[in-house]
Amino acid sequence: MKNGNIGVTSDNIFPVIKKFLYSDHEIFLRELISNAVDATQKLKTLASVGEAKGDLGNMRVRVVIDKKKKTLTVQDHGIGMTADEVDRYINQIAFSGAEEFLDKYKDKTEAIIGHFGLGFYSAFMVSDKVEIFSLSYQEDAKAVHWSCSGNPEYQMEDTIKSERGTDIVLHINDEFNQYLEDATIEGLLKKYCKFLPVEIAFGKKKEWKDGKQVETDEENIINNTTPAWTRKPADLKDEDYKTFYHELYPMQMDEPLFHIHLNVDYPFNLTGVLYFPRIKNNLDIHRNKIQLYCNQVFVTDEVENIVPEYLTLLHGVIDSPDIPLNVSRSYLQSDNNVKKISAHITKKVADKLAEIYKNDREDFTKKWEDIKLFIQYGMLSDDKFYERAIGFSLLKNLDGKYFTLEEYKKEISDKQTDKDGNLIVLYTQDADANYAFIERAKQKGYDVLIMDSELDVHYMSMLEQKSMGEKGDEKGMRFVRIDSDIIENIIRKAEDDKDAPSYTDEQKEGVRKAVEAILPAADKLNYMVSFEAAGEDALPMFLTQNEFMRRMKEMSAHQQGMSFYGQMPDQYNLVINMRHPLVKELFEQMTSETVMEQPETKEGEEPKPAVEKTVYTLAGADERLHQLMDIALLASGQLKGEALAQFVNRSVKLLN
Repeated sequence: MKNGNIGVTSDNIFPVIKKFLYSDHEIFLRELISNAVDATQKLKTLASVGEAKGDLGNMRVRVVIDKKKKTLTVQDHGIGMTADEVDRYINQIAFSGAEEFLDKYKDKTEAIIGHFGLGFYSAFMVSDKVEIFSLSYQEDAKAVHWSCSGNPEYQMEDTIKSERGTDIVLHINDEFNQYLEDATIEGLLKKYCKFLPVEIAFGKKKEWKDGKQVETDEENIINNTTPAWTRKPADLKDEDYKTFYHELYPMQMDEPLFHIHLNVDYPFNLTGVLYFPRIKNNLDIHRNKIQLYCNQVFVTDEVENIVPEYLTLLHGVIDSPDIPLNVSRSYLQSDNNVKKISAHITKKVADKLAEIYKNDREDFTKKWEDIKLFIQYGMLSDDKFYERAIGFSLLKNLDGKYFTLEEYKKEISDKQTDKDGNLIVLYTQDADANYAFIERAKQKGYDVLIMDSELDVHYMSMLEQKSMGEKGDEKGMRFVRIDSDIIENIIRKAEDDKDAPSYTDEQKEGVRKAVEAILPAADKLNYMVSFEAAGEDALPMFLTQNEFMRRMKEMSAHQQGMSFYGQMPDQYNLVINMRHPLVKELFEQMTSETVMEQPETKEGEEPKPAVEKTVYTLAGADERLHQLMDIALLASGQLKGEALAQFVNRSVKLLN
């Protein structure tokens, strides 16, 4: 027997390892299984070049629980170790300056485990004692037994072992008895080892018999050793990709829209399969995430630092040996390989979308509403993605037709360019609520887009900014919601200014005061009365909402730092259409009187003489005014409760 101390320069290696349990102690199983798989793969490699002789036999890695002995064992039939190799790989922890290193990283144990070759020692996070029984593949090798109780002292001696390979036996600490439960271990194996390249066996398969589950003689294999991303795309059919999708996400009922197979070997290694899912609600966004693997070992599904944030909406798998199993967040943010991988994935996704759009635009269009969120988010987040995606990003009009931006600009440029040379893009977020405004626009031959998704407001602002940049002057393209003003003001034409009724400021003031006296009072709602010369077939009065302020309020709901706009009251213009016959009648009913008005004087000034002033009053028209104003409120969905009941009663009365 050989006794000794593990080769570190500080006794505090084990306390540091045990401290890791406060972060993610369950990864001990991943580390031990990974080592077992590595040992198995190495033996296969040696056999392929003739250095390992004889029948390799069953190469499965097995995980065994013994509740009576309170042990968890990981068994492999790989290359095994001699006593010298145990001494070299287990007893000599291979890094220099351990004391300074441990002092520097004492609060960052994620930078120690795995990344510095300490994967085996993660077993001590959950164990009072760890034993190794190993027999090397080499001819005439002697089996070796090593044990350690979580301190630098170890014991090593020859032993008897009939089968080649290594058994790691963990004597589980009472605090971690959950790791002696079948359900816990099976859950961890499925989480971390579901796609390892060597079969992982845990217990026996079960089947229903006589109304209960009973064990069979067949071993329960946890993993799929050849997942889709490890195979050549030419060997896979669409059905294979769909099957793999449901293997990744067993609870996902919907089929993915389409997939992207990643396969790069230069300047870095990267494989994977990404899926565009159907997202129905916010829960779907957070439920199924991209899974990161390293040589088929699960690492994490928090991949924000490896793929651009907008692509985290995708589902699927990324596997790269160039990303270590255990790394800090700051490492991911600064590593050049990670940055290259992120850029490549962005390009690959954009290229795939462009290919689908080019090859089958009809199918792409059918899927647009499901992938619109991804593409807009990407264009808003990444200028390079914007440049690639602008050619297949689509706009939809109220007739259900889809256009690229350039196609749509050509479609509307003849009619929807205003007298100042600006191209005006009309849109609605609710076709039913804006029906009257839409019909008025259609009468003039204008087209209207439907822009009702949560990113559309930001997306339109981005397109406007890009358009201004292209022009290099104040002219460009503007998106304007159809109810933001009368259509004649949204798209001003020279001819719209002709033959407008002319009323004096005093006459308008008389109507304004009469209207303001009966405007409804409401919290967080402000109304301003204005006069416009809309067409005779437009409503006599109607509500509009300023495009800029409304858009700022909508953006504030999704963007930090804009809460100021969100707290402001909604501003509406009550527009009085001076061209409508009913409004003309109101002006004709006005009475006037001449009064003497005393001008204001400042302190110390001589009083100024009184001047004559004509005051206009709209008398005896309260009911008609109420009716016209309520029609405007009703058309905008703002007439409710008691006011709506009064409108109905007044309507009946006016009909008698």
